[in-house]
Amino acid sequence: MKLYSEENLHTLMAANNYADLLRGLERFEEAKVLLRKIVPMARRILGESNEMTLKIRLGYAMALCLDVDGATLDDLREAVTTLEDAGRIARRVLGSAHPTSSAIEVCLGHARTALRARETPPANA
Repeated sequence: MKLYSEENLHTLMAANNYADLLRGLERFEEAKVLLRKIVPMARRILGESNEMTLKIRLGYAMALCLDVDGATLDDLREAVTTLEDAGRIARRVLGSAHPTSSAIEVCLGHARTALRARETPPANA
């Protein structure tokens, strides 16, 4: 942040990389806190249609739904909503064959599956 300021592409990229690392270490709560801060910055600075903004939003949704033990129903719903919106933008801007668009679609499928599993009551109930 001292080099580029808080609201700079390089700072956003570094923050996103750090969030990826946190997710990989299964430190989902820390990743979510960081991404909740940088998603609005990316949207404001880079715009809704920027590939880095889309990647940051994908990372946020992943942090929400990969937290198997800590993800709430609201987290899963937010992940699905985020991915549906980011997916529409990615397909329009990047095309459906682009790796970012494909990654969003794959993650969306997993998020929808997790949401359905959480919303469906057990058969014995």
